Amino acid sequence: MTKILKILTVFIVVSFACCISNELFAQMRAGVKGGLNVSNLYVDDVDDENARYGFNLGLYGQVLSSDVFAIQPELLFSTKGSKIEYGGALFDQTVKYNLSYLDLPILAVFKLGDAAEIHVGPYVGYLLGASISHDGDLGSGADEIDKDHLKSFDYGLSGGFGLNFGNLQVGARYNFGLAELADSDAAKLLINDSKNSVAQIYLALNLNNSKNNY
Repeated sequence: MTKILKILTVFIVVSFACCISNELFAQMRAGVKGGLNVSNLYVDDVDDENARYGFNLGLYGQVLSSDVFAIQPELLFSTKGSKIEYGGALFDQTVKYNLSYLDLPILAVFKLGDAAEIHVGPYVGYLLGASISHDGDLGSGADEIDKDHLKSFDYGLSGGFGLNFGNLQVGARYNFGLAELADSDAAKLLINDSKNSVAQIYLALNLNNSKNNY
């Protein structure tokens, strides 16, 4: 796993280094982005009633870019997880599973003129931290989760679109996790065979002011 992480790190560094060269990639967009995450943990079907709200923040760039197509790697800090509400005649309690990842999407970008883009491709994520927070009749608090109980890497598919307003892009995306998160019997008792599901709304600021860039 360490070797894979090193390869991914080298890839993203090289990709963003390439993005700096306006002579080679005059049509690219590159900059910073961030926005809202609505995440969930699912087994078979996604249940939006258990959504947890969080955020995403990071860098993006386009390489091998033309008027109609580009490859867009990103490096994002992204919160994931789920919220579960337990209720009954005796007590009400809300439990949140809080997960944080460093995500690397590598997306194919299909440009619909200057105004819009369609994004689709795979992503891989590395687990940075995990905790459980609870609030209700049984008390409030938070506890760290030993990362050894969860798999270090998440992966899945991403798809979405962006609308361009000059150097500002407004977009939406859905990340469909394919990796089961639990890596111990104790974790499976809590989250079963759950996977990540994350819907995102974001703003991206293009910092490349090349005259050939839209």
